[in-house]
Formats: sequence, C-alpha cells, structure tokens
Amino acid sequence: MSELQKQIEAATGEKFRSLPAQSGRVVAESGAAYFLKCGSVSAAYRCEANGLAALAASGEIRVAEVVAVGDSYLLTRYVETSPATPEFFARFGRELARLHRHTASQFGFYEDNFIGATPQLNIPDATEQHEWSAFYFNKRLLFQFRLAEKNGYADAEFKLLTVAIQKNIRRILNHAPEPPSLMHGDLWRGNFLCDTDGRAVLIDPAVYYGHREADLAMTRLFGGFPLTFYEAYHSEYPMRPASEYRDGIYRLYHILNHLNIFGTSYLYEAKELMRLYKYV
Repeated sequence: MSELQKQIEAATGEKFRSLPAQSGRVVAESGAAYFLKCGSVSAAYRCEANGLAALAASGEIRVAEVVAVGDSYLLTRYVETSPATPEFFARFGRELARLHRHTASQFGFYEDNFIGATPQLNIPDATEQHEWSAFYFNKRLLFQFRLAEKNGYADAEFKLLTVAIQKNIRRILNHAPEPPSLMHGDLWRGNFLCDTDGRAVLIDPAVYYGHREADLAMTRLFGGFPLTFYEAYHSEYPMRPASEYRDGIYRLYHILNHLNIFGTSYLYEAKELMRLYKYV
C-alpha cells in the first residue's frame, strides 16, 4: 500500500483496493466515488481546497466538495455530469452574479495561491487593500510582466507597452467603485461541470476578492460562454458603464499567464491586448 493510500484511507475512513499514480476518478470499497488529484508535494492542493471552501461558504453556487487534502493530494466527491443546456447557462449566470455580491473590506485574499501552475499573489499592501488599480497592476500584471522578462519573452516593444500600462492603469480602471467581490479567479470552460440536476459545479479555483469584471473577462477566453449566460448575469447584477473597454486589460492577465506557462504562441495576443491601452 502506498503512502498516499494510507493518508487517504486515514483521512476518509474508506478502504481502497488501489489508487492510481495520476489524477482521476477513484472508487472506494463502499462504492463511494471520488475525484483524486495527486502528484508531487505542493502548496497548490491546500490552496485549492481553501478556495473551494470560500466559494462554498457563500451558499450561492455548488462547488466540488472537499473530502480530504494533503501536501500531495486533493480528494473531492465525484460529480456525475450531464450535458449543459441553455437553461443551465442562464442559471449559472444568475448564480455567479449572486456569488459576486459577496464582498470583503479589501482586495486580495488571506493567502497567496495559484493560477494554473503559476503562483498568484493575493496579500495586499496598505495601498492595494483599497485601491483596485494598484492591486491589479502590482499583484496581477506586474508579476506576469516580470516573469515574462525572466523567461525571455519581453522584447523592446513589450517593455515599452508595460511602462505605458503602468502609467495609464488608474485611468484604465477608473470606473465607478465597487466593493471587492468574491471571485472564482480562473473561470473558463474547463473549470466548471454540469451536474445531473443541471447546476454548475465550480472546480479548480484561483480565489480572491477583486472587481467582478475580471471574473467575467476570463469567461470570454478559450471558447467563451453562450449569450444566455451573460444575459442572465446582467439581469441579476448589471455591469458598470464601459465594462467592454476594460475587458481586455483583464483578459491580459490570463494571456500573460499562458505565455509564461506555454510559451511564445501567446506573445502576439498579449501584445495586441497591451496595445489597446498604450494611449488612454
């Protein structure tokens, strides 16, 4: 019996004939089904569990239920799925809007976590606690800009565009103030499931409190969500004026993250988004 199996059996009180060496569905001898994420030792498992707990505490939307977590694994209840329908996306939009109405007194989160494989900085300084443009530039864009430079992706134009965005960031994000909203943080089509009751189930979060437009911007990447989702969201919690203009600055964070994880195939798109905010 592996050390991982010993840990999981001790944590759950379940017995397993065996556990896979890689992530996937596992079934206990009792017949209970779980989803196991496992691998090398990483803080990411506990961070993900804490993010799921924060989302679940809102009571607004279903999330993957954490059963056990350790330094090298995360075990959640297995979610039986069904095909998503237009009615599913309308309900999902309303539930996300209600999630975003859960707010905090400052931006960020009580711990740093991860956006995919990349560290995500969430602990604000005294200015960033209450100034969204400072938090977003320093803890999101600047971190990725510096990582891109370290990785060799920051040519002369990239550096000039970085400086321009830093200069303009307050004007770019100078919209009507909103309180920091509880956000999934990495909400693309791969990070939710449709359960057999037709409800959304959130997985793989990168939770923090920020401006909700950032959560919605991510939904428009990598295939996007259908129109019914956005119509339902807006009916529940209308957007601030000029949110379309700010959409690109929020998508930029995720494109930069993909640049830093997957390489230069994302460099052109990153620069295109940066050029949108060269002159403000």
